[in-house]
Amino acid sequence: MITRRKAIPTLIGSATLAGIADVISAGAKDFQIGACDWSIGQQQNIAAFDVAKRIGLEGLQVSFSDPGKPFDLRDQKVREQYYRKIDETGIQMASLGMGILNQKPLATHPDAINWVNDAIETIAKIAKEEPDKKPSVCLLAFFGKGDINGKPELMETVIQKLKTVSEKAEDNGVVLGIESLLSVDDHLKVIDGVGSKNIQVYYDSANSNKMGYNIYEEVVKLGAERICEVHCKENKNWIGEGVVDFAKFRDSLNTAGYKGWLIIEGSTPDGADLVKSYRKNMGELDRIFRGRE
Repeated sequence: MITRRKAIPTLIGSATLAGIADVISAGAKDFQIGACDWSIGQQQNIAAFDVAKRIGLEGLQVSFSDPGKPFDLRDQKVREQYYRKIDETGIQMASLGMGILNQKPLATHPDAINWVNDAIETIAKIAKEEPDKKPSVCLLAFFGKGDINGKPELMETVIQKLKTVSEKAEDNGVVLGIESLLSVDDHLKVIDGVGSKNIQVYYDSANSNKMGYNIYEEVVKLGAERICEVHCKENKNWIGEGVVDFAKFRDSLNTAGYKGWLIIEGSTPDGADLVKSYRKNMGELDRIFRGRE
């Protein structure tokens, strides 16, 4: 096997330094495939890494809740447990996810923005303790009680609250991803209203499709610079057997320039085995997005 270090001198004879940089960076830009810890039955539980390894995933979106819950990443001892588990399983921490905001909304709960601030600080601590294990994205959920779609006054409240943490997010290399039922234009209103490149869209294929939005056009309009991560999802169907045309979705993401994480959520038919379903879903994404059989 030729290592990257041994390959570089060989390349120098036939490529410019710029060309070498392209060769090295190309692999780093490939899509990576993970899942939400809650979707594999292990919400905010370190056991999610063992399940992810059984499935064959490459990463996990890890839940980050209000203080005091089990496996709270605010606690250094808990973070150390995660570091050891990442080393043991080889599963990366792709991102954090704040599903708690569906029950305790960012727009209306007095403590919610403080928890977002906690998430930024926690990622900053991970960056100092174990830089190679640092996630750069934190999903902010806006469903259920937290839904702001069609509610301009709540959208404005969210904009003002996000302004209070956006500078800290920028300083620490943390992207806050809005996952919501908003259209692409309303997402852009929030992003432009905050005025920070670190406020982006966490795009969910199934949610937006269910709302009647043209998901293939939306991701192109957003562009890679405003999409921090993507949920690949079908509601009660395996990926490839539902309503989303994932080959077309791939083409749209390629046009947008997005090459980041694909995080599987849901996509398990009623009564189906979870591990087998996620292996099937990952295999389908692997085939569609990376051309692997």
